[in-house]
Amino acid sequence: MASGRPIARLAFALAAFAAAGAGATEFRTIGEQPAVLYDAPSSKADRLFVASRHYPLEVLVKLDQWTKVRDVGGEVAWVENRLLGERRTALVTVPLADIRAAASAQSPLVFEAYKQVLLEVLEPPANEWVKVRHRDGQQGYIRVAHVWGL
Repeated sequence: MASGRPIARLAFALAAFAAAGAGATEFRTIGEQPAVLYDAPSSKADRLFVASRHYPLEVLVKLDQWTKVRDVGGEVAWVENRLLGERRTALVTVPLADIRAAASAQSPLVFEAYKQVLLEVLEPPANEWVKVRHRDGQQGYIRVAHVWGL
């Protein structure tokens, strides 16, 4: 039995390490042009769908020229790295989201955004809120729980 303890400790350490990294989700967006996403890291692979510009994607695996990503619906695909942009966006996931003047539910309503609307992320999330801007220029704070892509 004594010989099993080092293995148990190693298993525990590996599980703890994996859990610590699990919260570090990375998101990237499609760049200035729509991008074709494939079922394998090759332009000769089957085309799965086209993602619109600035669409947020969760990064799963990075290779030299390709990144494996997941969209808000859980679809997994590959995109060429050169097609990814630096702009941070978030996708509204609730039927109608309130965007407030400050990071508070009591703050005045600036505008509302429907599900699937893309919002540019202006600041890192803080205290369950994130500052965003609509493509029309209006900006304010939305609850982190109401968007995907952070």
